Amino acid sequence: MEFLVEFAIEVPAGTPHEEVERRQRAESAAADKLAEDGHLVRLWSVSAGGDAATAIGLYRADSEAELDGLLAGLPLADWLHVTVTPLEVHPNDPVGASR
Repeated sequence: MEFLVEFAIEVPAGTPHEEVERRQRAESAAADKLAEDGHLVRLWSVSAGGDAATAIGLYRADSEAELDGLLAGLPLADWLHVTVTPLEVHPNDPVGASR
C-alpha cells in the first residue's frame, strides 16, 4: 500500500538547540533506513513560509498499522503532527496505463 504522509514539526519552546540538532541527525539516519527498506519512496519540503517546517512523503507499507509503527519510531515523532492519507491507483494514472 502507498500513503501520502504530511509532517508538521513543532519543537517545544525552550528545547535546547543541541537537542534539536541531535534529533534532526537521528531523523536523517532514520529516513535513510526507511528508504533503504523500501518504505520511504520520496520526501519533499513544503514552502509554507513562517517558522513551521512541513514535509510531505510518499511511503509504502503493508498496512496503515505498519506505517503507524514506522512513524511512531521516528526520533522526532513526539514533535510531529502527522496526517496520513492512504492512496489507491487511479484509472487514469499514466504509470498504470503503460502496464
